[in-house]
Formats: sequence, C-alpha cells, structure tokens
Amino acid sequence: MELKYFKLIKTIADEGSIANSSEKLFLTQSALSHQLKELEQQLGFKVFHRSRNKWKLTEEGAELNNLGNTILTNIEKGFKNIEQIRSGSVGSIKISTECYSFYQGLPGFIQKMGLLYPDIKVDLILEATHQPISKILSNDIDMAIISSKPNNDLLSYTEIFEDEIYAIIHNENPLNKLDFLEASNFSDTHLIIHSFPLETVSVYEQFLKPNKITPIKLSAVPLTEVALEMVQANMGAMCMPKWALKSFQLSSDLAFKRIGKHGLKRTHYLVTKKENTSKKYIRDFITSFHEDFSIA
Repeated sequence: MELKYFKLIKTIADEGSIANSSEKLFLTQSALSHQLKELEQQLGFKVFHRSRNKWKLTEEGAELNNLGNTILTNIEKGFKNIEQIRSGSVGSIKISTECYSFYQGLPGFIQKMGLLYPDIKVDLILEATHQPISKILSNDIDMAIISSKPNNDLLSYTEIFEDEIYAIIHNENPLNKLDFLEASNFSDTHLIIHSFPLETVSVYEQFLKPNKITPIKLSAVPLTEVALEMVQANMGAMCMPKWALKSFQLSSDLAFKRIGKHGLKRTHYLVTKKENTSKKYIRDFITSFHEDFSIA
C-alpha cells in the first residue's frame, strides 16, 4: 500500500471531510474521491462512512489509520535521525599528495564529493606536495595521499590501491628494443620528472637510488602535457602510471616499457591524524575516496 493512501486516510480522519482535506493535500475534491474509491476497491472494504457533514472511519478504516499513523510517525522519526547523523558530515578538508600524477584524478573526485556531500568543503593544497606528512602533523592540511606506509603513532592510514609505473619513451628510442628496463638503462637517459627534489620521484627513490644510478640529464617539467610532447619529440623519457594518463590523447609514437623485470609497483595510502578519524565528515570522505580510487 502506497504512503499517499495512509496520508489521505489520516488527513480525512483529522479534517472530517473531503472538502476540508482538499486544501491540506493540494488536490481537488474530485481527485481525492477518486483516490479513496481506488483504495477501497483494492482493499475490498469501506474506509469511511460518508455523510454530508462528517466522515467517520469504519472499524477497518480505524485500524488502517492506526497502522498508517505508526508508519508515518516512524518515517518522520527516521528522517529526523538521518538529518541528525548528516549534521555531523559538515566540515572542511585540505588535501595534498606527494605524487603529482595523483592530481590527475583528484579534481573529478572532489566534484563528485560536492554532489554527494555538499556540506564538506575540499581544497587542494599543492604547496604541500613535497612534505605532506609534516604538513599533516602541523595541521596545515588534513589529509594526504602518499606511496609509503607512514611510521608515526599520531597518524592513521587507509590503503587505497596498487599501481605500476612505466617508462614512456618514443618508439625510435633505442630502449624500446628491450623487454624491460634495468636501472643501468637510465644512466644515459634524459629523464623528465614533474619536480625536484628527487626524493619525491618514485622511479628514482624506489628504483634508481637503490641501484646507485643517476640519469645523465634531469629536467623538471610540472605540466604533463608538455612532458608528453617532449617525449613525443624523442627528447627524453618520463615515468608515470598508465591510469594517470587516461585523460590525455596519447600519440601512437609513444611506447610503455616495464621498469624492472617484475615491474615498478607502489601502494597508495590516504593518511590523516588519528584524532581526525572521530569526525564523521572525515570518515565519510575516507570511505568515498577508498570506493572511488580502489577501482582506478
């Protein structure tokens, strides 16, 4: 039985007639009469005894009205409870990431958050990119995406997903003949990175540095579009995960080469202070972030 019928019965019972109920329900008397007739046909019994001056509930109608009142009261109470819960999901979140490639997916997620949680304001803090953990601890930002598990008792982290970094080169680059790249192959390579310091560059920190290799030339190019154009012109190589390039139109002249025999993989973590996890809007953000990016 639809809720509109419970509301119809309650209003007529309270107001005493169709005429008085018409204004309350914003429907014509004819429409109300039609709805009531339709309901009684479905139920197989009369809900009201009609008279010119007063409509009274039948015994069956009174029982139905009691049921409806219980349902409508519970619904109203439930929505009030939901509203109270939702009131905890209000706040502002400043977020950054140690990896520039992650900025490719964040704006779209922030836009989605704005639709689902309009009372949560999210700001990207680019200047915290190279020192996200210290910025969290100093309360300059609330969250950060990092690629190494944090080792601090004040922090809480959520594992998001694992990706793989590839070397992107021109088809005519001699390295394209190899099945995969070893660290030594970068010795004579012009490596295009997003920014310094090198400690924030995954391919250097996780692959080249442990093998004591430094590329012959390093260039910091913060714009991915420009870096891709340089690689397309066979001016060097860049290293990024494939997912971070989904929004770009890639030239057929580009080739992706695996870094190391088993690939250069990393795990991303969403980090915040432990004390922040008691806040509902923080928990809502973390849950939504995990759902969105764990399938990236």
